[in-house]
Amino acid sequence: MLIETPTIRPGTPEPAATPTADATPTPASAAPARRRHDDAPDTAALFGRLAALEDGPERDAVRDELVTAWLPMAHRIAGRFRDRGESIEDLRQVAALGLVKAIDRFDPGRGAFESYAVPTITGEVKRHFRDRMWALRVPRRVQELRNKVRVARRELTQSPGSPEPSVAAIAAHTGLSEEEVNAGMEALESFSTLSLDAELSAGDDGYSLADTLGAADASYDVVIDRESAKEGLRRLPERERAILYMRFFEDMTQSRIADRLGISQMHVSRLISRSCARVRDEALGQRAGRRPGGRRTTA
Repeated sequence: MLIETPTIRPGTPEPAATPTADATPTPASAAPARRRHDDAPDTAALFGRLAALEDGPERDAVRDELVTAWLPMAHRIAGRFRDRGESIEDLRQVAALGLVKAIDRFDPGRGAFESYAVPTITGEVKRHFRDRMWALRVPRRVQELRNKVRVARRELTQSPGSPEPSVAAIAAHTGLSEEEVNAGMEALESFSTLSLDAELSAGDDGYSLADTLGAADASYDVVIDRESAKEGLRRLPERERAILYMRFFEDMTQSRIADRLGISQMHVSRLISRSCARVRDEALGQRAGRRPGGRRTTA
């Protein structure tokens, strides 16, 4: 009798068994389960306990255990925002705060915690950049315009060789007005400031930004004071004007003025003090000895 033997070579996989009528066929479209991140632990039981507990030490302990379990995920999200002007340690703290908020607000009956926590933590980090990282405080509306303009510029320049989009092109892409686009573009440069000590020229005669800023000129104050005193000086009696001229323009002493006018040095001193006070009061608009009705008081 001839017996047919299978001709299977060593190392060759055996043929698949023929399915029987009782076997359930596996759908060809079945895909493997989505791979979870290494920092996404299975904490469904802990969240169930947390939801069932009242406020107290036991609930705090379960909450702390959940924070510890999911903290690596928060650190991973914080790492996406590195090299943006904020230290990674501060970003991790902000992300940890977002994680705590996500744990407190999460409802175990509404799906997986990771799906809820990731946008919550990401939003907390973005809010930190929005509220804390601006060197110049700008209104929320301008910050939103900046984000829209930034995204539109990136989308319009995705193709290689694309020119820098114009204000009109960004306005058409975003639905904003050109004035709003200009405000957003100005805000793009307002996230960080330039130090006044920053050098503006790389040459030997380099100068800083502070060197280009103007300073108060005292000469303007002198001009204003002179113009303010002119009218009061014109109203002085001729002898008092002469005394002031000799004292402040010819630099004469009170004794020399007294000898020239034939009066005492004490009287010259009183005239100078009285004349200066009168001119000063008129210059300041507070004429001494004048009533609200414009009449002078009598001594």
